[in-house]
Amino acid sequence: MRITATTVSFKINEKKRKKLGLETLKPWDTEAQPEDVKPLNPFSTSDELLDKTLSCFRELNPFFADCIQKMKEMGHLDLESRKGKAPGGYNCPLAESGAPFIFMNAAGQMHDVTTMVHEGGHAVHSFLAHHLELSAFKEYPMEIAEVASMAMELFSMDHWKAFFDNEGDLQRAKEHQLERVITIFPWIATIDKFQHWVYEHPNHSIEERTENWLRILEEFTSKEIDFSGLEEYRKISWQRQLHLFEVPFYYIEYGIAQLGAIGMWRQYKNDPKKAIDNYMYALSLGGTKTLPELYAAAGLKFDFSPGHIKTLMEFVRTEMDKLTEA
Repeated sequence: MRITATTVSFKINEKKRKKLGLETLKPWDTEAQPEDVKPLNPFSTSDELLDKTLSCFRELNPFFADCIQKMKEMGHLDLESRKGKAPGGYNCPLAESGAPFIFMNAAGQMHDVTTMVHEGGHAVHSFLAHHLELSAFKEYPMEIAEVASMAMELFSMDHWKAFFDNEGDLQRAKEHQLERVITIFPWIATIDKFQHWVYEHPNHSIEERTENWLRILEEFTSKEIDFSGLEEYRKISWQRQLHLFEVPFYYIEYGIAQLGAIGMWRQYKNDPKKAIDNYMYALSLGGTKTLPELYAAAGLKFDFSPGHIKTLMEFVRTEMDKLTEA
């Protein structure tokens, strides 16, 4: 993961630096656009976000749209941002009705589209597992739950015309999505390796913790980004990851699930119908099978070898190159 994802991240950042016309790329430049490029505006209101999501899901698979429509009719959607509302976004399963609740803070940004289809994937998972007799069977490992949501992000890209009339904007949105798919891996590796060090050295000093954090951070950080002048901030940058404080050793699951999602998308590119069938079948099993069995049901390899990860990263890179060439 370190070699392939970090290498592709470097190429992404190098491209950004040249696009912005900068000699060096600062951390805040990684999300910037050239001065004459307007931000993406996929929707204006929460109602528009919902309508466009329904249209997108309907083209992908009518059942997915039916799930969101039922939640709409039941009042199980709270999408718009408003004063005093709690931050964040999530899908909350409701075992009795089978129709979950989606909470988010939409503000007309591209990130909101990703959040909506992501949480929509979780919602579909809830609907598909609802038929299981025991409530405990409706609980499933996070590593497959996030495959449901992350794969939905990737599946839905082929139908994002619902959000973007302009072909250039659509291409930018897809490119941004694939950048996120890649760049998350080095950070996941950083956090996972750091927390292992922390718990393996319970009596460490603050100085030792800082030294090892910087060592691990440097190992996985793209060399294209210039952090000069930000040394004091980098020393404590691990503190921005909430998982380190609240849920020890919980973060690598996102990496496992993202690999699964890429595998699902790879299937989808080869045979959309078969991939969706595999996806729905695996999700319908809920927690009745082991994690490797759930991956197998989805047509995925539960494989974290360098060779398999390299294959997945090369696939994403190829898809990114196709966008650039288009």
